[in-house]
This record gives sequence, C-alpha cells and structure tokens, in this order.
Amino acid sequence: MTFSLSGIGMTSQRTRTRMIERLREQGIRDERVLTAMAAVPRHIFVGEALAHRAYEDTALPLILGQTISQPYVVARMTELLLAGRESLGKTLEIGSGCGYQAAVLAMLTKQAYSVERLAPLLAQARDNLRQLRLSHVRLKHADGMLGLPEAAPFDTILVAAAAAGAPKALLDQLAPGGRLMIPLGGMDQVLCLYERTPQGIVETAPATCRRPWSNAASRPPSRRLSSSRRLPCR
Repeated sequence: MTFSLSGIGMTSQRTRTRMIERLREQGIRDERVLTAMAAVPRHIFVGEALAHRAYEDTALPLILGQTISQPYVVARMTELLLAGRESLGKTLEIGSGCGYQAAVLAMLTKQAYSVERLAPLLAQARDNLRQLRLSHVRLKHADGMLGLPEAAPFDTILVAAAAAGAPKALLDQLAPGGRLMIPLGGMDQVLCLYERTPQGIVETAPATCRRPWSNAASRPPSRRLSSSRRLPCR
C-alpha cells in the first residue's frame, strides 16, 4: 500500500518534528542520526490502521507477529555505531522487518545490505524502500544469523532482534575496525557493541535497551553496564 510521503494530521511533518524533539530529550545527540530519523517517513512502514501512531515512541505490530522497533531504539543503536566515526561504511542489517531501520541506515551510508528470513516481510520491506527510492539498499531472503559472506567484510553490522550472544559468523564478517551492535538478554536487554581491533574483538555493553515491545512506564529497572573485555582474535 502506498502512503503520502509527506503525511497529514498525525503523520504530518509537524508530528515528525515532535518525534525528533523527543529523541533529543531522551539523549540522542548526533545530528547525523537525528537528520536521518527526520528524513524517513515512519508512517509508510506500518499498516494504514496504525499510521496515526507511527511517530509515537513505541514498537508497533507488523505481519507474522513481528514489530517495528520504537524510534528511540533505532536512533540509539545507530548513534552508538556512528560514535567517533565519519560514516557507517559498508553496512549489514540482520532482520529487515518492514525496512524502517534499513531506511535510516541508508541515509548514512551508500553501501547498505539487509537480510530477512521471512519472505512476506522482505517483500514488504522492498516495497517500502522502493517508495523512498533507496535503490542502494540490497535485500536478501536468508538466515541472518549466518550473515552475508558473499558481501563481507562489513564496517558495520546491526542486529535487530535480541539474542543470547553475538553469532560467530557475524563477528567473523567484521572488517578491521568494524563494529557489530546487537541487543542481548531477555526482559532487560543490553545493547552490546563488538569491535574488531588489532588485538581481537572488543566487547562492551554501552547502554541498557528498553524492550522493543514496552514503553518507558512499564519497563523494568535498568542496569547500566560499561565494562569491556577482549575476545580471542577471529
């Protein structure tokens, strides 16, 4: 289904601007990220019945029991991956979903890849990205936990769904200096950042992540982790 990119009423530019103001209040500081978030019309990525809620800071349901991540989580993950870097470089997203995160990433890199294991969702993402004319995002139907070896190595890898640990296949596909961002845990997810250095893979837990299906009022008490450790060079 095709929506107006500019939006009206609750999908208008004014409503989108309020979302950006809210992200600033929540601590998002990188202007590149805020500009990218402002440029992507989130309402085209959700069903028509939910378009009026597209700019709320909450996850919304998609098909097949999946969700589109809340704007804060999208912005925070992107900001952490960009920190101290000029660009994202060649980027791989694991879990295309409806294509929203891929669209935001595509505003920040000229080389974007995204993998989705659910074919109907991948088709939806392709249609959504086509509306925005983001032809440089390359989509593939595959098991994202295996990465995309034919296009590796990557400067940036972002995993949308929480896991128990970072898959070795993804760590192996990081370029020197490359970063992998993945939410780990269950009820209280932690955004973990892995970086390939000359000494090996460095792991940090830079921020507690709000659960994608919750809002601020209902999430459990958070715990902030800032330790890092080196893993064997892969």
